[in-house]
Amino acid sequence: MGRSRRTLPEELLLLALDPATGTTAQPQSLDLGLAGAQLVELALAGRIAPDGDRIAVVVPRPTGDPTLDCALELLRRRGAPVRAVHWIGGPRLGLRQTYLSHLERCGMVAAVPGQMCGVLPTTRYQATDTAISREIRGRLDSAIRTGVPPDPRTAALAALAHAVGLGKHLYPGNEGRSSRSRLRDLIRHDPMGGLVAHAVMDVQNGAAAQPRRGPAATGRPAAPGVRPAVEPARGVPMQPRHGSMARAVAH
Repeated sequence: MGRSRRTLPEELLLLALDPATGTTAQPQSLDLGLAGAQLVELALAGRIAPDGDRIAVVVPRPTGDPTLDCALELLRRRGAPVRAVHWIGGPRLGLRQTYLSHLERCGMVAAVPGQMCGVLPTTRYQATDTAISREIRGRLDSAIRTGVPPDPRTAALAALAHAVGLGKHLYPGNEGRSSRSRLRDLIRHDPMGGLVAHAVMDVQNGAAAQPRRGPAATGRPAAPGVRPAVEPARGVPMQPRHGSMARAVAH
């Protein structure tokens, strides 16, 4: 898998990055979304496949992306297919920072040091190539505006954006209500993206302990218009990183 193509976790993170504040929207649910985006990217690369509401490794060959290959190896070590909600709900410490650091190394974002409450060092991230962010956003806008079924990558990105609650960040206010609704409806265009998106919402709703009943349990997304029982988290206050208070990661 070449590095000329941005991965879904990278695109989801760029989509969530607020150009005005340098922070990421929906920080708690975004972490779940990044873990889910890894699954979809591995599926698009032909390394894993849905097995009901579980994920099975079908080709353990590395992709060439170190972060994805780490996830693939962990899945392989499980030995048997793992439920998507259990994988996404597992500990993913540092995953967002890993992708932010990667985007910084690639020159797509720049780290901007600052302070929280005038005391604790923090780091915010500003996109350095706005054309990339516009292209990602444009794909979603086009799928919403035209109603033409998007390609699997865009459909999965839309499903994940809805699942982590980015709809109100991308299409705010009453004027964005219809766009948010259509963003949610795009979930049906990619079975893997739909499975993962529903798993992300299930984890947020505390439903990971029970097997999912309904379309997603068979690898099929839910019907358009079905909403989760509880909306994704709306975000939490910015906190310093664990450890020596070196730099707090921007939320």
